Amino acid sequence: MTKQRRTENGLSWIAGDHRPGFTLTLSEGFSPYELLRGVGADERHIVPLTNAAAYELLLRDQEDHISDLDFLDWEDEEAVARLTNGGFLPDPPDTIVRAGSVTGWAYALEEFHCHTGGYIAELSERGRAFCVHRNGKGFSRVDYALHGEVVTSFELGLPPLTNGAEADPVLRFVHSGDAIDDVSFLRFLEGELGLYIPWEETEAELASAAFDNG
Repeated sequence: MTKQRRTENGLSWIAGDHRPGFTLTLSEGFSPYELLRGVGADERHIVPLTNAAAYELLLRDQEDHISDLDFLDWEDEEAVARLTNGGFLPDPPDTIVRAGSVTGWAYALEEFHCHTGGYIAELSERGRAFCVHRNGKGFSRVDYALHGEVVTSFELGLPPLTNGAEADPVLRFVHSGDAIDDVSFLRFLEGELGLYIPWEETEAELASAAFDNG
C-alpha cells in the first residue's frame, strides 16, 4: 500500500513519510537554486545530497568521525572540502534544505525545522508560495504568500489570519474526513494546484544547503 501511494500523483504522501516533523515549501516560477538562494544559501555552497545523506549529516554527533558517514568517502578531499565549505561538516548543521522542481514550481523539503517559512514573502515574488510545517509535537501550520505579500498564516485546525484576498484558494480549505490536518491540507493543494512530487525523486540527489539557526 505504501509503494502504491508513493507513485500516485500528489503531495500528501510527504506528511506520512516525514515524522515527527517536516516542512514542504512551494514557490511558483522559481528554480531549485533560486529557491535556495532566496532563503539565504550561497550558491557556491549548494551541494547535491540524497535524502539518506542529509539524514546522516543531520543526525550525526559532533564527536563522530566523518569516516562513519556511509555516503561519503572520507579520503575524497574534494568532497570533504565541499561539504565543509558548505557548512555540512565538521559540526552537524541545524537544518538542511533540499530543493527540486516540478512543472512551474520549485519545492523544498526540510526535516524537523522550518527555515524556509521565514522567507515565504520573498519566495512569492513571481506568483504563489506555500509553506506547510509540522513540528515535533504534531502541530501543523500553513503560510501562504502572493506576489511578495503574506496573505495568510494559521495553525491547521484554527481559523486563518488573513490579509485580504478572500478568493485565494488557501482560504477555501475545509478539513474533511479522518486524515491528519496537514495530510488533508496537502490533499487539498493537490487538487488546487495539480502538483505531483515523485517520491523517488525526493530520495535521489537534490540541490541542498545547510543552515545554522543560531
